[in-house]
Amino acid sequence: MTSLIISTLIGAVAFMVGAYFIKGVRVDSFGQAVIIAIVISILTCTLGRFLEFVTPDKTLNWLTFGFFQFFMDAFIIWVASKLLKKFEVSGFFTAVFLAIIVSIVTSLSNHLIGG
Repeated sequence: MTSLIISTLIGAVAFMVGAYFIKGVRVDSFGQAVIIAIVISILTCTLGRFLEFVTPDKTLNWLTFGFFQFFMDAFIIWVASKLLKKFEVSGFFTAVFLAIIVSIVTSLSNHLIGG
């Protein structure tokens, strides 16, 4: 349970960092970022699993050196931005850049924390 809370808070920080660095992303507050992280987690567990089912072959990910995963993550981020009023992402490629930044921030923090 503690790791879930820490993971959610790290995700929220990652979305705040992404909103700071990317012009087309708007997150109003840290509380909103926590909600975004929770919604993204739920969408990843549902919609993300469906997308993995539709493309069960990891060939696309392998051929694109892992960048296809960023497009799947960007799609989930884009869907979340349509569901949440106070979370704005200006377009799909903005969502791709946000997915990359969120991935970098979460990877770094997991490495530092040892998660």
